[in-house]
Order: sequence, then C-alpha cells, then structure tokens
Amino acid sequence: MDLITWLEQIMVGFGAGWVMWLMLGLSVISVAIILERTWFFYNLRDDVGVLARDLRQALETSPSAAEKRLEKSPSAEAAVVLAGLAMANHGVAAVEEAMEGASQLQRMKLEQRLTYLATLGNNAPFIGLFGTVIGIIGAFKALGEQAKIPAAEIGQAAQAALAPQAVMSSLSEALVATAIGIGIAIPAVAANNYFMRATRTKLANTTALTKVLLAHMKSTKRQPVSHRDGADGADGADGADAADADDDEDKS
Repeated sequence: MDLITWLEQIMVGFGAGWVMWLMLGLSVISVAIILERTWFFYNLRDDVGVLARDLRQALETSPSAAEKRLEKSPSAEAAVVLAGLAMANHGVAAVEEAMEGASQLQRMKLEQRLTYLATLGNNAPFIGLFGTVIGIIGAFKALGEQAKIPAAEIGQAAQAALAPQAVMSSLSEALVATAIGIGIAIPAVAANNYFMRATRTKLANTTALTKVLLAHMKSTKRQPVSHRDGADGADGADGADAADADDDEDKS
C-alpha cells in the first residue's frame, strides 16, 4: 500500500463530519469572545468630551479634585490619566512615562482575545475547504468502487443509479463544509474589525486626554519662572536707579 492510498483511506474513513464538528466548536468559542468583548467595551463607555472639560476645570482647582473626577469614570482614558496624576509630584517627564506605560497596559486589555477572532476569520474558510476536499475525495472513491462492480451482478440500470447517488451524497457533504467555514469566518472578521476600530478610537481619546494634563502641568511650571524673572528685573532696575542717584551726589 503506497502513501497516497493510505492517506485516501484515512480521509475517506473519517469523512468530513469531524471537520464540521471542529468548526462548530470554534464558532462557539468565537461567539463567546464576541459577547465578552461587547460587554467589556460597553462597560468602558463614557463621554470623553465631557470628561476632558471636567478635567480642565478640576485641574484649575487642585490635582485631588481632578483625581476624584477621573475615579468616577469607568473609561480606559481616565485610567491612563490617573496613572499620570499619581506621578505629578515627580515632574512632567515622570508623568509622561507613567501615562505611556498605562496606555500600553490598556491597549493589551482592549485587544485581548481579538487575535483569536482574526485567526479564525482568516482560516475558517480554509478549514471548510479541507472538509470539501475530503468530501470530493470520498465522492470519487465511491464512483470508483461502483465502477469495479460488474454490471451483470447488479444490473446496468442499478449500477447507473447507485453511482450518481453516492457521488451526490459526498459532494453535498463537501459543500456543507465550505458553507460552514464561510459562515463562521464572516461574523468573526466583522467583529474583529469593529473591536479593533473601537480600540483605536479609545487610544486616540486617551492621547487627547493626556494632552490636557500635560498642558496644565507645563503651563503651571512656567508661571513661577516668569514671576522670578520679573522680580529679578525689578531688582535690577532698582539697583540701576540707586547707582544713578549716587553719581548725581558725587557730581554735586
């Protein structure tokens, strides 16, 4: 028995039924992930525009007020800015690093399990195609077996009727496998695209919200410097006036 005949017997023996059961199991996992991710993103919803406005107003009051406002928000954007506020006493650079790290952690949470959906969406049609190939092999195998039976034993009319029946049965099984593969891939790809779009939107909102905190910190950092510069300029002007007064006295 050569290798091709051995593989043919294995594939025809098992048939395409196990491929369909495999795809059915994968589809159940896919539906579970879609439902879990939908609930996850639903719980993170918030009006980022209102949150940014409230954050600006709270920062003008105190960092603690801003922290309390952010803690009320369930969004991933608020979690990132909270990480930056925790490092506010260590300078702008520390705040930027803290928010960058928190943003990466939020990205991992947002993209969790989406790889499975992408992989299933890309490969489910090929799994179905594998079942189709097995079904076609079975069809030709049945056709060949019927051709080996002498027509005198079962009658020429009966042989002509049995051969198409076996072939059609195997081809039907093959087409069902293809249909199941495509049917699994479409919702998986659609859900993955939707969740990836939602992830990109949340990360963009996170960047916008972090800019609000950084702008406030940089503006408050420059204010003391400008006051000191003004004081130094005033002291310099007073010294110059005093020197001019001394020169006038010496001349008189």
